[in-house]
Amino acid sequence: MSMNTETASRPPMPHDAKIAAVQMVSGPDTAENLAAAAALVAEAAAGGAELVALPEYFALMGLSERDKIAAREEDAESVENVETTIAPVQEWLSATARRHGVWLVGGTLPLAACDPERIRNSCLVYDPEGKRAARYDKIHLFGFEQGQERYDEAATIEAGLPVPVCCATPLGRIGLSVCYDLRFPELFRAFGTVDLIVVPAAFTETTGQAHWEILLRARAIENQCYLLAAAQGGRHANGRETHGNSMLIDPWGQVLARRDKGPGVVAGAIEHAQIAQVRASLPALRHRVL
Repeated sequence: MSMNTETASRPPMPHDAKIAAVQMVSGPDTAENLAAAAALVAEAAAGGAELVALPEYFALMGLSERDKIAAREEDAESVENVETTIAPVQEWLSATARRHGVWLVGGTLPLAACDPERIRNSCLVYDPEGKRAARYDKIHLFGFEQGQERYDEAATIEAGLPVPVCCATPLGRIGLSVCYDLRFPELFRAFGTVDLIVVPAAFTETTGQAHWEILLRARAIENQCYLLAAAQGGRHANGRETHGNSMLIDPWGQVLARRDKGPGVVAGAIEHAQIAQVRASLPALRHRVL
């Protein structure tokens, strides 16, 4: 039988699906963090989620900023001697995605950088077979100083290349970002047309109270797509307080589900008819001139 190669090569239409964000209050013990994440991913999968997103720093929120340098892993897919590479968090992500048969957006974990005194804050995506589908290294590094509260990610993190990263899945095309990226709308525009934006984060309580929800809803509205934000939310062992408020937002900017503080799961559905309806009634993406 002859086959129309143009039709055969066309990707299948994305389907509606339940998706979930995991909220955590990670600490300095990686084993404890992974056990907590495992239980929450299992809860999300048992509830029918086909895609689960973990928060930034899900595997380690150290007592000092340099703890993540000691915990960094080589990229298991880029090193020559992959069999001898010690990459427990990457192995956990792959195994967890495979165990539950879900697309797993691995928040962020510390991967080796060009500078031995810093790390890349990397978001890895795994498919339901446990194969890695995408890697995004956080581009924008958070800096903030107000009174006694001070953060300088550039001191321990090496910025990723300024290249937007998207991941094609049966649920649709997904744009990847991390936390502070949220303040730079040009990154999200550079994705092109996406069905879902995922934002793993560890927003501070100070900046989160002021700007977190506003920025999340703006990015969903501007890009007329769903947005899934997986956050750290609570008081950590190092004294840092994160804002939480993990949420799912629709293409009209409505918050469909939210968790204020503490560990838990935020879930809801991505519906492609809703994306199409919003884009048809208000064709802002087609009206762009820059």
